[in-house]
Amino acid sequence: MKNVYDIIKRPVITEQSMENIADKKYVFEVDINANKTEIKAAVEAVFGVKVAKVNTVRMQGKVKRTGAYPAGRRAAYKKAVVTLTADSKTIELFEGMV
Repeated sequence: MKNVYDIIKRPVITEQSMENIADKKYVFEVDINANKTEIKAAVEAVFGVKVAKVNTVRMQGKVKRTGAYPAGRRAAYKKAVVTLTADSKTIELFEGMV
């Protein structure tokens, strides 16, 4: 079994993800091989909250150029939008950012 800290890599801090905090939706970058049940269990274990729903999307890495010839690509990653239940507490990690 995977460690919960290997599944959740980091929170995604963008303007759009900060607006969703009022609806108890939090965005995390997760392991690319993790499924929704593993992500739900990891968030519940790390933050002590109740998860209602998990939506995932695989993000393709952007093409970046370093000059004329060698066009490279950033690494692809997986993003998870975690919705908490109405009676669940909030995640303190995001409290000061809103």
